[in-house]
Amino acid sequence: MSLVSLISDFYSSLTVSEVHADASSSEIEEQPTSEQPKESVKLDSSVADEKEQEVEEEEEEEEEPEDPFPALQEECANSKECLPAKHHYDDCVERVTSAAESEDSKGPKEDCVEEFFHLMHCSTQCAAPKLFAKLK
Repeated sequence: MSLVSLISDFYSSLTVSEVHADASSSEIEEQPTSEQPKESVKLDSSVADEKEQEVEEEEEEEEEPEDPFPALQEECANSKECLPAKHHYDDCVERVTSAAESEDSKGPKEDCVEEFFHLMHCSTQCAAPKLFAKLK
């Protein structure tokens, strides 16, 4: 036995032969053929429409409850407690926007990340106790 035939036999033993799956019976029934009358095709589509409607109704029933945190955080961001942080953030946004819109500048020279984080920290600290009180 030559080296080539030995390698060829070894390689053929490692390769996977092709496998063809047959169509399931449900796929065969759903596909209209020219032998089936057109009325049965219409009935099949109406049954499919009814099943889709049932699935949609189940999805509507399984809606997740709304998260109260974003609303609480927005409320706290506008409260007296976070007013200084919000004021600094709004001023920064105004400065950056006006700098970006001016023709003589090459874009904003600052961003408002620090001010944004201060505002988010304040509003989160305010909203957290209210959120956990609602969840209990």
